[in-house]
Amino acid sequence: MYKLYSMQRSGNSYKVRLALALLNAPYRAIEIDILRGESRTPEFLGKNPSGQVPLLEVAEGRYLAESNAILWYVAGGTPLAPESRVERAEALQWMFFEQHALEPNIGAAYFWLALVKGGRDLQTHALEDWMERGYAALQVMENHLKTHDYFAAGQFTIADIALYGYT
Repeated sequence: MYKLYSMQRSGNSYKVRLALALLNAPYRAIEIDILRGESRTPEFLGKNPSGQVPLLEVAEGRYLAESNAILWYVAGGTPLAPESRVERAEALQWMFFEQHALEPNIGAAYFWLALVKGGRDLQTHALEDWMERGYAALQVMENHLKTHDYFAAGQFTIADIALYGYT
């Protein structure tokens, strides 16, 4: 059984929990509150030197970090992970888009405005950029969905799960 180190209010953690639920994969959730420094303890850093969640223990002492890498791992061999080269590339294209266009803008805004007490005051300078770039990213997704039901492979895949986490 997997062990999933995650934070309930993290979009990246949510993506992994959603995929595991859709796949009916058994796992044990271990809540890590990054706001209280629980991901910066020597014990946690020994598992994941970047000090981030989610983190999936796939075997005793064997860990995978980065939400989209975890999605590929848990979905491998299922309909959620496209098999053909071009469909895998389409899924990866959208998953990279999620990490460079959605997460740094919508995810960062959510973190600072909703999770960090006083975060709005600390990040006033970034709000306008987050909004502009976040809306632009959402528009790219909206435009794609005008002519497609899903983001990759013509079916529901981990690309859809990845994009859903912060939207």
